[in-house]
Amino acid sequence: MSLLEVKDLRVAFRQDGQLIEAVRGVSFDVNKGETVAIVGESGSGKSVSALSTVSLLGDNAVTSGSVTFEGKQMVGASDDLLREVRGNDISFIFQEPMTSLNPLHTIEKQMAESLALHQGLSGDKARERILYLLDRVGIRDAESRLGAYPHQLSGGQRQRVMIAMALANKPLLLVADEPTTALDVTIQAQILELLAELKADEGMGLLFITHDLSIVRRIADRVFVMKNGEVVESGPTEALFADPQHPYTRMLLAAEATGSPLPVPEGTEELVATDNLRVWFPIQRGLFRKTVGHVKAVNEASIHVRAGETLGIVGESGSGKTTLALAVMRLISSEGRITFDGQDVRGWSTQDLRRARADMQIVFQDPFGSLSPRMTAEQIIAEGLTVHKIASDRPRRELVAEVMVEVGLDPATMDRYPHEFSGGQRQRIAIARAMILRPKLVVLDEPTSALDMTVQVQIVELLRNLQQKYGLAYLFISHDLKVVRAMSHRVMVMKQGDIVESGSAEAIFDAPREPYTQQLLAAALAR
Repeated sequence: MSLLEVKDLRVAFRQDGQLIEAVRGVSFDVNKGETVAIVGESGSGKSVSALSTVSLLGDNAVTSGSVTFEGKQMVGASDDLLREVRGNDISFIFQEPMTSLNPLHTIEKQMAESLALHQGLSGDKARERILYLLDRVGIRDAESRLGAYPHQLSGGQRQRVMIAMALANKPLLLVADEPTTALDVTIQAQILELLAELKADEGMGLLFITHDLSIVRRIADRVFVMKNGEVVESGPTEALFADPQHPYTRMLLAAEATGSPLPVPEGTEELVATDNLRVWFPIQRGLFRKTVGHVKAVNEASIHVRAGETLGIVGESGSGKTTLALAVMRLISSEGRITFDGQDVRGWSTQDLRRARADMQIVFQDPFGSLSPRMTAEQIIAEGLTVHKIASDRPRRELVAEVMVEVGLDPATMDRYPHEFSGGQRQRIAIARAMILRPKLVVLDEPTSALDMTVQVQIVELLRNLQQKYGLAYLFISHDLKVVRAMSHRVMVMKQGDIVESGSAEAIFDAPREPYTQQLLAAALAR
């Protein structure tokens, strides 16, 4: 008997008096000790199908069909049965840990709550179990992290905490919804190995939802490919990858960022540089907040970027990549020399810095979190024009429409709100918001990690075209080394605040000198 069996699942959502179909007649099953992957692009119905297994959809959802877990019917099940199964027999790992973890509670308190509820553990026994779990998912110095709040951890560390919480009660079925999207390639490899080991040891079933087919090929026994709420192809992993039958499956398999940026012309002037840049955060304790040490986020970093050039910055979570970029943009305090467009920014007043902000823009990893839900696309994109008091003899809507076309958006959608766009469209809005100011430097902080593979390819091509057209300098931060290679002229590798290796993209990828760089590349190529 299957551990989980889904037959003819149909899900629709009530919206404005209508029923919007999200899942249409989907059937799949998961056996004990088996990994089943559901793949497809955003909006294909992957997550809705998974959430339906324990009725985690909203009140506006209308569900029909059959979902049985160990022979028990979940569709229309009582609240008591659902509470018994959720988090105990079936655990979930979600994609975005910052919205899944409680910002007001420490990591220890959140993990202890689950252990107390489902296993009756408390005190030293609960603490021992928590430390074991955190260590297993790759949290270094786990004991020092118990009192930390979610905002004090990096994105990768938060995701590892979420995975530890999901594994805490030894579930029979683990539903992993894009669990490795925000993780470094080395940590991805560790997590996938850990999940495989747990599956073997515990006989646990694993339902793995992702858009990354390279991960699917590595871990899944069987694959179900979804498009527009339907399963368009399914089968054993090796057979499906070797001979995909459906055109959509073939398109997904072919989607990968390739190529490289055009060379920077000889004699192009340097736009931004740092000399021995250092960012140390003080550790303060006691009643009088005495400084007892420092978190050395960035140590003696020297970078040089020319107009029209991309510097790719890679490294694991907590290596200092984003901290370095924020320091360059003077968004956090630092020590050391920073020059921008030939000027030493250390001596700039607040007013000088405000004037220069239009020339320095940033595009964040999570477009939904970085866009105001109360503003339309037009208001979001045009906001910088208002903030920087940029005058134009053309109407604002005309300027917004022009930049929307430039980034591949339909100007007719400018009155929509962020939730009415797909993930890829939201990221294009974030890019348009930066580009409308015609900046000289753009920091791209993991701009493609949360996107489908097909959308990643589109965004990479868009960014390369914009760079060529306007001579933009990019600081491109990412853990996806394939995307870094497609985007970067030069690459810098960071580890625990130090620059361990830097050079041309060809030199770093084809002949890395440092063992850490070799380890990163090996983990990326193994996917």
